[in-house]
Amino acid sequence: MSEKKHVKPDTRLVAAGRRREWTQGLVNPAVWRASTILFDDIAAMHDAEPVRDGILHYGRNGTPTTWALCEALTGLEEGAALTRLYPSGSAAVAGALLSVLAAGDELLMVDSAYGPTRAFCDTVLRRFGVTTHYYDPLLGAGIADLIGEKTRAIFLESPGTYTFEVQDVPAICAAARARGVATLIDNTWATPLYLPALALGVDISILACTKYIGGHADLMLGSVTVTEPFATRLERTRRVLGQTAGPDEAWLALRGLRTLSVRLARHQESGLRVARWLAGQPQVARVLHPALPSCPSHEHFARDFKGASGLFSIVLKGGDEAAAARLIERLTLFGIGYSWGAFESLAVPGHVTRTCGAAEREGPLVRLHIGLEDADDLIADLAQALASYPG
Repeated sequence: MSEKKHVKPDTRLVAAGRRREWTQGLVNPAVWRASTILFDDIAAMHDAEPVRDGILHYGRNGTPTTWALCEALTGLEEGAALTRLYPSGSAAVAGALLSVLAAGDELLMVDSAYGPTRAFCDTVLRRFGVTTHYYDPLLGAGIADLIGEKTRAIFLESPGTYTFEVQDVPAICAAARARGVATLIDNTWATPLYLPALALGVDISILACTKYIGGHADLMLGSVTVTEPFATRLERTRRVLGQTAGPDEAWLALRGLRTLSVRLARHQESGLRVARWLAGQPQVARVLHPALPSCPSHEHFARDFKGASGLFSIVLKGGDEAAAARLIERLTLFGIGYSWGAFESLAVPGHVTRTCGAAEREGPLVRLHIGLEDADDLIADLAQALASYPG
């Protein structure tokens, strides 16, 4: 079964990447583990070059398992030309940035970016002579005023980590394209199902497949999907850096991909139900959920997004970090741990780092991931934990 471009996304999720030459009649591609590939003769070895998907060459350059996932992820993005895999979401961010930046360049980075992304800019890129300027996530078309002669890329993350501002993606991309500047987005929160990033003008879309793509908290994986003008640079940089992902992780991600639509729908339904309930609790000052009209730039969410995932934050009313920690520790159905996007609910304190200036908050911030448990049970758990807050 091969991918059908004319069918709707739910159907593509089932069919994508299932070429018969890769599945050999099985429903799913097998796990092809390989480092060395043996050839019949020297001529056959030379015929395997240049390296390309579908031709076994060396394990680092892929097997049917990884090619199937790359093809499936490419098929989810309108206008995509190529997807490449990385051992984590952070590695995917690094690989994407290194494919478009060089010494002396300037990068405009959204101030609400994921912490490891920020750290990569402030350490590795700085050491390599790339200057990073942080910009307000609510800037929108005004970003045109920040684009200078050395600006080569603009990085977006919408909604933002912990604070969930929704960016005006089309306006930023239009300003960038007018000046010949590349745009990249961390689209992990929404996935291509809920935010068609490339269709909105983005050049490079990045996913931490560890999260919703995998969906089961059992793999580390990242992906970068690009339009045609960036395909060669991405592939060349990936090969030189030696970045790759194992077939076991790719197989797990393919498994998760098949149920992505139904899982996201449940995350959205339960997440919104819990968020709306929290908005009415006296201990909660604000709920930072992009699908709620009270969230910053909700109008951009309503215009551009096709749905919401299960990750959002709450700002507590009064109290301090210690009180927020005690609240989290009183929860019985929410795990305490990093990452999100799998079937389990999680709660962690939100520590926000900003360059452009952080807004004043009524109290500490807690980030929640609403998993696949019954929403009534999660609400009851939150109610008992909030009952003694602050304290």
